[in-house]
Amino acid sequence: MFSVKRTLAFVLIFNSLLLASGDTKEEIEKKQRHERNLRAQIQEEKKFAEEQTFYQTENYNFKGSEVNQDSLDSIPDIEVDPFDMTNVYD
Repeated sequence: MFSVKRTLAFVLIFNSLLLASGDTKEEIEKKQRHERNLRAQIQEEKKFAEEQTFYQTENYNFKGSEVNQDSLDSIPDIEVDPFDMTNVYD
C-alpha cells in the first residue's frame, strides 16, 4: 500500500527531476498533468479492488439460507381462487 509519506516523497523526487531536466514550461505542465491523472487512476483502481473483494461470493457462507428439499413435501398446495377484475373500474 502507498503511504502518504511515500507518495509525497515520490512527487517531490518526480518534480525535482522535471525541473532538473531542463524541459520547457509546457512540457513540465504536461508531465505534471500526466502525474495527477496517474495518481487519480491509481486511487480508482484501489477503490475498484476494495469493491471487488466485497462482491466475491467465496467470502460469504450461504449454507444457512439453503432450503431443505425434503421439507417442501410437507407444505400443502394452495388453491388459487380466480380473481376477476372486470367490474373494478365500473
